[in-house]
Amino acid sequence: MNSKAKYALAASFGTVLMASIASPGFAQQTQTAAVSSMNFEHVMNIGTKGTGEGQFKYVEDFALSIDGHLLASDAAHAWIQVFDKTTGAYIGRFGGKGDDDEQLDKPEGIAVAPNGHIYVADYNTGYVKVYDKDYNWVMTFSDYGSEPGENIKSEFMDIYNGRLYMPEAGNHRVNIFDLDGKFIALFGDGGNVEPDSAEGLLNNPEAAKVSSEGKVYVSDLKNDRVQVFDLEGKFLFTWGKTGSGPGEFKAPAGLAIDKNDNIYIAEIGNNRVQVFDKDGNFITMWGTKGAGNGQFGNAHGIFVDKDTGWVYVADTANNRIQVFKPVS
Repeated sequence: MNSKAKYALAASFGTVLMASIASPGFAQQTQTAAVSSMNFEHVMNIGTKGTGEGQFKYVEDFALSIDGHLLASDAAHAWIQVFDKTTGAYIGRFGGKGDDDEQLDKPEGIAVAPNGHIYVADYNTGYVKVYDKDYNWVMTFSDYGSEPGENIKSEFMDIYNGRLYMPEAGNHRVNIFDLDGKFIALFGDGGNVEPDSAEGLLNNPEAAKVSSEGKVYVSDLKNDRVQVFDLEGKFLFTWGKTGSGPGEFKAPAGLAIDKNDNIYIAEIGNNRVQVFDKDGNFITMWGTKGAGNGQFGNAHGIFVDKDTGWVYVADTANNRIQVFKPVS
């Protein structure tokens, strides 16, 4: 069996498994959806370990530039690296470690606005740095701290309807800014900066992404669940618990949403990707621990190209991006 067929089969097996054991009402406040067939095969790997162009040390998160290039945050080297999304060819990079306006310290979250401006969350400094479509620095906002509008350990963010939604692992909340950097609101911390396991409260949120319906999906990493909010931060529903079975999580980190509002979760602890419908019903999964194609080490960010359906996974411990495509 060739490697592509092998990993397509692995994804398909996850669907078959869940279809046989799922019980009604799996996601809270939802009805059980029909399990769809979704299969994926490995396309290519992008990057290796190193300091050179196109190499990584702690690849974290992704976005697409306005001209359709893949942007990847290379956290330890403090670069945002740019690749052809189809071939994986290296195109360029910007940022780099330093204290100048255009430089970064540990970039993690990345999001692109409709005008092409690129927003980069710097985990160590608390800054959000904004670059134009040609990768020139435009402005910096926010700072390190716990006051409204400040952040600690900013993570994987998203832009929707003129707002930036940015999760903070350090303050256990999600900040909302406008695209000029003005603070609007926050949610998920229950009025304090301590972690919490109650519904609607967060413990080390790693990603906040918005669906086409305007629902904010948050990977609640240390609570081993996904929580869903409206655009103002009102809690809607949640799913998941600690474990390794379908629909269970160990340190869910990256979160992505495809054109059909299916939810993709990359798990650090289980070294896999799970896919759910918008209501939290399990669809499929693939991945095991390792360094082969379709295997992961410390999986972090994940991104789905809404045009092609290709899935990009930050295979962080293996210093690469793994790319998969849907197959029928």
